[in-house]
Amino acid sequence: MNEQRQHILICDDEAEVRDMLVEYLSRRGFVASQAADAGELRASLDSAMPDLVLLDINMPGESGLSVLKSLQADCNPSVIMLTAASDVVDRIIGLEMGADDYLGKPVDLRELEARIKAVLRRKAAAAPGDEQREEDTRRRFRFGRTCLDLEAARLTDEEGNEIPLTSMEFNLLSLFARNRGRVLNRDQILEGAHDRSWDPFDRSIDIRISRIRRKIEVNPQKPVVIRTVRGIGYIYDGE
Repeated sequence: MNEQRQHILICDDEAEVRDMLVEYLSRRGFVASQAADAGELRASLDSAMPDLVLLDINMPGESGLSVLKSLQADCNPSVIMLTAASDVVDRIIGLEMGADDYLGKPVDLRELEARIKAVLRRKAAAAPGDEQREEDTRRRFRFGRTCLDLEAARLTDEEGNEIPLTSMEFNLLSLFARNRGRVLNRDQILEGAHDRSWDPFDRSIDIRISRIRRKIEVNPQKPVVIRTVRGIGYIYDGE
């Protein structure tokens, strides 16, 4: 992956924040552009598709959550949410809607850079042809009523219709596929699919697995494909 060519679009209603992030990311080798609101963001998307969007949740007019929903429906870029430290509910909703990660304000620039690189690595790893996944690319895995094609990075239903996946969701399913029948604790899942160490108060993995279950399980309330092992973690039973 050539980081010099990675395009980051910052959408935030605070001009000082946008300017700071554009300056920092530009100095770190990214192409950085900015949008002050949802309208400017959509206009930017019409002219050039970014590799990742930094999206402020609390904006006047159309909220960041509304923008996130439309992005997932239209072009599905990688998204890192920028949230106030107290906005736990918005953060959880954003993850459930498919955001790749979140970062609280005020932003620590070095942490932001690390989070961006982690999301972009996952995005590259999810793409077909990744050398690190040569062993997996010829394999297909049954996940309940769906099938995961690692070569095409696609999840399809029984009729062959594609089910949208975020890069994180694909990485999680790939991790379970490579560890079929093995109980994975949250630390192993975060390290294997999320490039982050486990914080006992971090519910992001539970939220994403819940989201995945809604796509693969016949009854997400009584999961049988990816099961919870109480007090330990999760297990993928395979067929």
